Amino acid sequence: MFNCHDDVLAHHDEKVTLPQSERTTMRDRRNANRDRLKKGLKEKKKPTPLEFKSQGSYAMKTMVQHPEKDYDIDDGVYFAKEDLLGERGAEMTALQARQMVRNALDDGSFKTPPEVRNNCVRVYYEAGYHVDVPVYRRVTTKDVFGTETYHYELASTDWKRSDARDVTEWFDKENTRQSPDRENGRQLRRVTRHIKKYARSRDSWSGQILSGFGITKLVTECFRSDADREDKSLHDTMKAIRDRLNINLVVQHPVTPNETITKGNDDANARFLREKLTEAVDNLAPLFEADCTRKKALGCWDKVFATNFFTDRLEKAAKAAAEASVAAPSIISAGLLSSAAAASQNAVRKEGGGRYA
Repeated sequence: MFNCHDDVLAHHDEKVTLPQSERTTMRDRRNANRDRLKKGLKEKKKPTPLEFKSQGSYAMKTMVQHPEKDYDIDDGVYFAKEDLLGERGAEMTALQARQMVRNALDDGSFKTPPEVRNNCVRVYYEAGYHVDVPVYRRVTTKDVFGTETYHYELASTDWKRSDARDVTEWFDKENTRQSPDRENGRQLRRVTRHIKKYARSRDSWSGQILSGFGITKLVTECFRSDADREDKSLHDTMKAIRDRLNINLVVQHPVTPNETITKGNDDANARFLREKLTEAVDNLAPLFEADCTRKKALGCWDKVFATNFFTDRLEKAAKAAAEASVAAPSIISAGLLSSAAAASQNAVRKEGGGRYA
C-alpha cells in the first residue's frame, strides 16, 4: 500500500479533530448551561443535582470538525431518587423529571426554547451547537447488612437502568488496550475520528448513515492497529468493519446487556455505512498497485473524504521545491562572495599578526 502515513496524520490534525479553540468554546457553553440549570432549579425550589457528568463523543474525545458547527454536547445531570418527588409527594415519572429540567433551563434567553426529547432535554444555540442534558436518578439499595450500593436510571420513555459514564470508561479502556501508541490521543481514537469524519463527509448522507456511537462501537470491534502506518490502520479498519457488516448488521450496545445500537437484523443505517465503506475501500484500491504514484495515491484519499486537502499538500510541496530551486543560485553566489571576503580578511589579519610579532 502506497505510504501516505504523514498525509493521513496531517488530515487528522488539521481537518478532523477539533481545534483547542472550539473545545474551549464548547466547555464554556457546557459550564454556563450547568450554572443556568442550578440557578433555575433553586429559583423554582426544585432538587439540587448531585453532580454533572459529560458524556458521549465529547467525553470520549471523538468529536470531529463540522463546517456548520453542528456539535452535540452530552452533559448528564444526576439527582437522588428520593429527591425527585412531585407536588403531592409522589415519585416523579421520567417525563416529569425531564420537564422539571427543561423548565429550569428556560430562562427566556434562548431564541429556540429548550425542548423535552425522549432521552434528554435539548438546548439550542445559534452558533450551531446544541447541548443535550440526559436526566438521571441515583437509586440506593441496602443489603441485609445495611451496606448501601447505587445504580443509576435514565429518564427515558420510562426510568431505564443506564449510566453513560460506563460508556466513556469502556471506550477509554479499549483505546488504551488496543492502541499501539500513546501519542496524540492514541491510534484507536484517531481512527474512530477519521471514520466518523468520513461518515459526515457528504451532506446527503445525513440521517442515512449509522450514528457516531455505532461507528465507535464497530471500530473497537474491528480495529486494525499499525504503529508505523496511520493510513494502513485506517484502511484496514474500514475494510474490517465492512466485512463484519457483511456477516451481521446488528451492533450491540457496549455496556448495556441485551440492548442494541441498531434496530433489528437489517438496520438501514448499518447497511448504508456498509455500502459507503465498500466505496471507500474501492476508491483506495489503486494504492496497492505496483505503479501507484504519490499523486494518484493522494487523489484517492481526496476522493474518499470529498476534499482537496491531500492533493493540495502535493501542490504546496512542489511549489516550495520550485521556490527553493530558484533561490538556490543566489544563495550559492552569496555564499561564495562571503567565503571570498572572509578569506581576504583572514589574509589581512595574518599579515598584521606577522608585523606585531
